[in-house]
This record gives sequence, C-alpha cells and structure tokens, in this order.
Amino acid sequence: MAIKTEMVGQTFGPFDRPYTFRDHILFALGCGAGFDGKTDLQYVYEKDQKVLPMFAAMPIVESRVTKTIDYGYNYAGSLHWGFDVKFHQPLTKVDGTFRTQVKLEGLYDRGEGRGLLAQHVGDTYDLETNELLFTNESWDCLIYDGGWGGPAAPKDVVEMPDRDADVEVTELIPMNQALIYRLSGDYHPQHVDWEYAKENGQRRPILHAVSFSGVLCRHFINEFIPGEPERLTRFKTRITQPMLPGTTVVSQFWKMDTGRVHFALVDAFADTKPYLNWGVIEYK
Repeated sequence: MAIKTEMVGQTFGPFDRPYTFRDHILFALGCGAGFDGKTDLQYVYEKDQKVLPMFAAMPIVESRVTKTIDYGYNYAGSLHWGFDVKFHQPLTKVDGTFRTQVKLEGLYDRGEGRGLLAQHVGDTYDLETNELLFTNESWDCLIYDGGWGGPAAPKDVVEMPDRDADVEVTELIPMNQALIYRLSGDYHPQHVDWEYAKENGQRRPILHAVSFSGVLCRHFINEFIPGEPERLTRFKTRITQPMLPGTTVVSQFWKMDTGRVHFALVDAFADTKPYLNWGVIEYK
C-alpha cells in the first residue's frame, strides 16, 4: 500500500474520552503504581486522589486514534518513537471528558530498512469548560515502511550532561504490567500476543512506552515535587529501545536549570541502549 502523503496537514477527531477515578486508577496501575501495595497509593486510592500526569500521553496513542489516522502503514511495525507533552493547565480532575483533535503534522522517510517517522500533534480540551489542557507532539516509527522517497525528519537535539546522574531510582517492572496498561486503550497485539511478538522479532510481548514512561514520571515526582504532580508542566522523551516486562530499570535524573531536569531510563543490569533518552521534564 502506498503512503498517503496527502493526509499530512489534516486534522482528525474530535476523539472524546470520558474518564472517572477508576480510569485514573487503572492507568496508574499500568504504570506500576502500588506495585508493592503501598508505593504511590495517591494515584490508585480515591481518598485524596492525585492524577499521574502521564495520563496525558495516552489519548493520542490509543488504538481508536491510531487506526483512524491510517496513512497506509504496516500496523505490525508500529513502535512509539517519542513524545513531548506540554501542560497548559494542571491535571487535577478525576472525573470528566477529554476532547482531542489530532493533526498529522508530518511523514518522514528514514530510508529502506529503517522505517518511516510519523509526527502527530494533539490538542486536548476539557469538554465541559473548553479549556486547552495539554498538547502532545507524538512520534511513531513504522519500521517496515521506509524507503518511499519522503523528506528526512527534522533534527531534535537534547544535550545530556557528561557526569553521573544527580538522582537515581531503581524499580522492577512486573511481568504482567503490559496486560494491565493495555486496558487504558492501547490494544496493539505486540503487547499481549506471544506469537505475534515473535513474528516481529521480539522474544515476548513488549511493554507500552507510555507505561514505562509513567514509571519514570512517578520517580521524578517522588524525588523532586513529592505529593504535587500538578506542578509538572512538560514531559519530553525519545524511546530508544523496546522494553520487556520483568526488566529492572533505573531512572536517572540530572538537575539542570531551575525547574528543569534531564533524564534517561536504563537497564539496571545490562549495558545496552537506554529505554528512554534525551528526556526533559519541566516543572514549576
């Protein structure tokens, strides 16, 4: 199937997503909250419940959206490449409805055998108040769709400090975390179907990138703005390696300017590429 470049510049939606406290709890469980029955209960207990900000990264990558914006790619090769969420308002409501409009901003060719990059920009509003809550610039890599003659992707450089991290946090990802996270709306079979995963080069189903980004987000909040997740104003990262459930990860944070931290998420035991890299968190 040919890549439908004429879809670039088009806006899709609105995609309305009602949510209650139960959706926030389920999402946070899918990001490892409460893994030991006590850590980060503020996200999974309705008493004085807090919203895990990574919830904002999910509406643009749920299956309903990705299948609607079908520009001719091979769904089996779809991997989340990176995202940049900017919060215009603090996320504090546990009941309401998101309304998201998604623009296909660009399609870029990495070359034969290296894939296609797709850039989506989603604006999400509170349906009741019409307030713009957050904007998510999300990138997908379609690993089977390179070499179609499109433009090269723009450069995006985040300088990482050449020193040890200022803060590190270690956590074991539960073996069933992908099975929990997928119930928030990303039903791609690569996260649950063992045969499907093997056919596409994975030993077993891989974990959703928003899920392990949520793990790091929890770590950041606990270390830098404990009890105040609403202070987070930006979360930007590149996803540089798929992760298998059961991995022990280390969140690494470097203090930069006031209100700005750079980060990476690495394997605790294997000297491999980071799972998340060139990350930026901003907060007030």
